[in-house]
Parts: sequence; structure tokens; C-alpha cells
Amino acid sequence: MKSLSRDKSEIEKPLKVIQFGEGNFLRAFIDWMIDIFNKETDYNGGVAIVQPIEHGMVSVLKEQDGLYHHLRQGIEGDQTIDEIRKIECITSAVNPFEEQDAFFNLAEQPEVDLIVSNTTEAGIEFKESDKPGDNELAVTFPGKLTQLLKHRFDHFGGSADKAVSVLPCELIESNGDNLKQCILKYIELWDLSDEFKSWITEHTNFANTLVDRIVPGYPKDEIEEIKERIGYDDNLVVKSEAFHLFVVQAPKSLQDIFPAEKAGLNVKFVDDITPYRTQKVRILNGAHTSMVQIGLLSGLETVAEAIDHEVVGEVMQEIMFEEIVPTIQIPGGDPKEFAKEIKGRFKNPFIRHELIDISLNSVSKYKVRVLPTVLDYLKIKGELPKRLVFALACLIKLYKERHDQLRDDAEFLQFFSERQDLSEEELVEEVLSKESMWDQDLTEVDGMRDLVLKYYTSINSTEMLKAIQNI
Repeated sequence: MKSLSRDKSEIEKPLKVIQFGEGNFLRAFIDWMIDIFNKETDYNGGVAIVQPIEHGMVSVLKEQDGLYHHLRQGIEGDQTIDEIRKIECITSAVNPFEEQDAFFNLAEQPEVDLIVSNTTEAGIEFKESDKPGDNELAVTFPGKLTQLLKHRFDHFGGSADKAVSVLPCELIESNGDNLKQCILKYIELWDLSDEFKSWITEHTNFANTLVDRIVPGYPKDEIEEIKERIGYDDNLVVKSEAFHLFVVQAPKSLQDIFPAEKAGLNVKFVDDITPYRTQKVRILNGAHTSMVQIGLLSGLETVAEAIDHEVVGEVMQEIMFEEIVPTIQIPGGDPKEFAKEIKGRFKNPFIRHELIDISLNSVSKYKVRVLPTVLDYLKIKGELPKRLVFALACLIKLYKERHDQLRDDAEFLQFFSERQDLSEEELVEEVLSKESMWDQDLTEVDGMRDLVLKYYTSINSTEMLKAIQNI
């Protein structure tokens, strides 16, 4: 079978985009879009991938000359979509932990005008202790981005026309604003110049964004069949559903450097992203996050299995329509209809979306995607949403028993590892009161401690499906 490699006679596209993150989502979303820009418009731009953490996929990207295949599969209306696209827009890939010079060289490329990122909800953070010495990389993603932008500022003498736009794709509220604030804090912490600070505040555009596309993990169960179909030994194949939506709160001028409308893509440039974000994050991502905890403890493996399961499927239906939808008000929109669409997308027969893959960083995901719904429901209804609180009890059970198998912040995993001998009541108390997990003390939320303890005890004392039915 053929290996993926570039035609050596191919004229390399000028570098226009620096991308922090090489995971499945960005490759099936942003890179898919840029590949369409290149083939459907006069865009003509390359993407440089930066690996944001020490261990990643950059070495595989290099082996394949930045090439891979994207499978877009699903149902749109009454039409079945089953499309393969060879993605060719990635022109370089850098592991900054091993290639620091190459990393900073990216900032010197004159035609770079866009930086994109997806480092998960936990990625956009400021750490007071993040004080790199000379020739050292910052620990956090915003710290590394600050270093990269400072290098660009210095290299081009602070020229305003060499400033860039930043499109973070992390699923946190006001992601662009938060990333900008982290950078400004690093400028202060590291005592960088006022001129650089002005270049960031006056000329660098940080957009708040919302992404929407279901992208499962690597399709390991069908990879041999896929390789036969595409005719290449591709170890970076990525699948996604057919649907995509990118909402960007930014000046319309951003379309000049991100020509989505010209390419016919579902990208909306809006003045206020809030209603779009609330609906999508609470219904789609909130349902996913709740489903992971309940589904894994029920012995299920995929989203489709969970949504089709007699007991788990019913509780997910109730979570979406009885607990999440009532907290959402969209001017001119109908969250119930959106929830119906989401349920259909969960059932996509082409997508095997592993619950264990979605479980990455479940603590911060629950905080961002589910907890606001819980608190709003309490305000509106005067009582806690039982099923979403049950999902929190499931999270505690899952992390206590499988902390060595899950992927999350090391602090949180160690927290559960060190509390194996606590009583049920003690563990629930310590988890809910840990403010670094939830940004608040959840024992102060009326009724929360007692309800979580009730469900946690139920999960421990009875069969899981029975515990669900007893909610």
C-alpha cells in the first residue's frame, strides 16, 4: 500500500496559519476548511502545526508530509453523505519542546495572519509560576503564544501590519477574551515592554468563537477497510459527521483572511456569540459530558449505544428535554428543535464516537458544560435537576475507581487517588468543596451535598441501571 508523501515538484504555499493543536478536531474542522479555501478560492495558504504538549502526533504528521484523509459522513436531510478528502494544507509541523528554533521561526514568516488553537477547556490558563528563563519555553499554551507573538513583534519592529488575528477553538466562554487576558497577564508577569502590550491590545484581534462538529477518535476498528478504500497507508485518518458550524464574533474584515463565505462553508460572523454558544454547549456538549459518566458506568462504549439503550437512552432524553432545554432562551430560536437535531446527530450510523474519548478532562467539562445548567435550573425551578446531579455522582464514582485510566489534570487524578479510603460522605464533601475543580464551593449550593450523596450511595449499593431508574 502506498505511503503518503508530497510531490517534490509541488510549489509550497506561503505560510498563513499557525495552529496550536494537531488533534482530530482541528484536523477535521479548521484544516478541512482551509483545504477547501485552497481548492475552491484563491486563498493559497499553508498551515504550520505546533504541538502544544510534549507528547503528541507531530512525528506522524512529518512522516506523512503533513498529508492525511478526512471522511465526512452522515445524513443531511434525506441525503446520505460519504465523502473522502485528502487534506493537503499542512505544510510544516513543529514540536517546540524539541525544535525551539523552528517554533520561533514560524513567527518570522511575513504572510502569517492567523493563529488558531484547540488545547481543550483546560488549555487556556494563566499560571503565576510560569516564568521561563532564557531559552526556555513557557509551560502553558497562552505562555507559549505570548513568547511567539513577542518574537514576531521584535522581528518586524512592532509593525502594526504584521499583527495577527487569533481564533481559539477551545470550548470555554469568551475564549478569545480569556486568551487575550492570559497574554496580558504574562506581559505583566514577565515585565515585557509597553510597546508590545500596545501591539497586542490595539492591533491583535482575538475573536470569541464557537465550534460545532462531532469528531470521534481515530477509527481503529475500521482503519484497514478505510486504508483499502483510500489506497494509502494513512495513520492520521480522521472522521467527522457531515454537519459543521463555526460562529465567530469578530469584525467582518476577518473574512478577508478567512474566506469561508466565498468557499460556501457554514461560518457565521456575528456581533454576539452568546446565544449560539449557550445553546450548543449546554445541549450538545452538556449531553455528551453527562452521557460519558452514566454510559461508562453502565458498561456502554459509544454515544450511539448510549442514545439507543433502553434505560440510558431514556435518561439522556430526559436530561436534554426536561433539564437542559428549559434553561435556554434564544431570541427567535427554538432550543427544543436544536435538541431534536442533536439527538439525530448522536445516532449517526457512520460515527463510532467512543465515550472514553469524550471523557478527556471530564472535570473541567462538567464545570463548563453542565454546571451552569444545574445552577440556572435551580434558580428557575427552585430545585436541582436530578439527572444532571446524578451525572455528577457518576463522575465521582468513575474518578474514584478509574483515576488511573482516565485523562485529566494531574492534580485532579491525584486528588482521587489519595482519597480511596474515605467514606462516601467524606469523599462527596471533599469533591464538592474543592474550589479548584468547580471555581466555587458546591457544598454551599442548596441541596447539592445531600442529593449527590444520595445518588453516589445508590450507585455504590445497587446495580447501575437500577440506580438510574431510581433517580
